[in-house]
Amino acid sequence: MSTGELLSIEPQELQFQFELKKQISCSMQLRNDTNDYVAFKVKTTNPKKYCVRPNTGVVLPHSTCDVIVTMQAQREAPPDMQCKDKFLLQSAVASPGATTKDITPELFNKESGNKVEECKLKVNYVAPPQPPSPVREGSEEGSSPRASISDNGTINASDSTVRISPLSFCSIQDLDLGSIKHTRALISKLTDEKNSAVLQSNKLHQELELLRHQRKKSRGGISFMYVVIIGLLGFILGYLLK
Repeated sequence: MSTGELLSIEPQELQFQFELKKQISCSMQLRNDTNDYVAFKVKTTNPKKYCVRPNTGVVLPHSTCDVIVTMQAQREAPPDMQCKDKFLLQSAVASPGATTKDITPELFNKESGNKVEECKLKVNYVAPPQPPSPVREGSEEGSSPRASISDNGTINASDSTVRISPLSFCSIQDLDLGSIKHTRALISKLTDEKNSAVLQSNKLHQELELLRHQRKKSRGGISFMYVVIIGLLGFILGYLLK
């Protein structure tokens, strides 16, 4: 923290996590520990590259003010990630109850007899945080973990054991051949069951015809005996009548 008689600035160095083609912002806090109204103004050596909000303002007594500095998207990175841009923060005592509208350029003019403090701020580019590496600690850099496959289909790696089912080693052709064999066996089973049902139906049909024939034969025998008996009775009656 840079501590002046009028304003304290934190941080004194502006750090941007530099990324190409992306706007990047950072903030600084101005703190007024005096009993006066303190006006401030922010300048930069490269105004087209940065946007400061607010670039001017008044910090009330015993209060703070946050300033946001936004760097426009850059198409290329500077050599060695070094930035020569700088910021200048000017502060001066303002009249009690002053607002941003009351700030004039003469307020920060030392030649007018005003007490003006100046603080220079450097700009520093830092690389964005990198995602964690998927390689565990202790493994050799630049090499992949060794693995071996045992007879039971187990893959043994340096830090893990993976079991693979024997089915995973079957090719698509093997799976298709197994499906064809299973389908053929099912068709053959259904055909045998159909033939068995047809034979059973024919057998039942023959037995039914045999029963019908025996029934007709039994009916024919009863009629013949009936005729014989009637004939005998007629003969006996005729003999008696004589």
